[in-house]
Amino acid sequence: MDKSQLIEQFKAVSFPTLGHFLEEGFADSQLRAMVPNVKLVGRALTLKLVGADAIAVNQALALIKPDDVLVIDTGGDWQHAPVGAVTSCAASCAGAAGIVVDGAVTDLLELREGGLPVFARGTSLLTTKLHGRGDSEINQPIQCAGVTVQPGDLVLGDDNGVLFLDWSTAARVIEKALASDHAEPRLLERLRAGEPVAQVLCVQAD
Repeated sequence: MDKSQLIEQFKAVSFPTLGHFLEEGFADSQLRAMVPNVKLVGRALTLKLVGADAIAVNQALALIKPDDVLVIDTGGDWQHAPVGAVTSCAASCAGAAGIVVDGAVTDLLELREGGLPVFARGTSLLTTKLHGRGDSEINQPIQCAGVTVQPGDLVLGDDNGVLFLDWSTAARVIEKALASDHAEPRLLERLRAGEPVAQVLCVQAD
């Protein structure tokens, strides 16, 4: 199965279902959706940002292709916001699927109006500057919210959190997750009809 097919399949999956089958790749729970009611599925374009350098962010934006997700490792700087209204608009116009920042963003109202999925730890009035340092790195392995992210990894996100997957793992779990989602409505129906929990959920007695 090619990556474009997998991307389409993951758009149909409830992401918390993946938590039944996986233990690794889940971002720290402090990384949250800044734009509510969105679903993010795409490929990681990684940026290791050094010194709150806005020029490096702009250089990464210039490389975005459709279905890319700009994933920014701020190196622990959760004060300077590298993403705001203009950044989000530029990413969206380039066809990005979304942006994930291990740190802060700004222009929250404008981000929500724009609608592009954006995930971060919070917001800040303090922003990056046009330093042009030259020591940030694009499309290299990074750390994002406790997860090592490789360029091109699958990025999934919704109101519940963010998950990073390599493609072999994604291919391994997709059918299980789809099957689980398909079975869930019937389980809920049986519970609401008053069927015993032990019977519906196959609880094993000691």
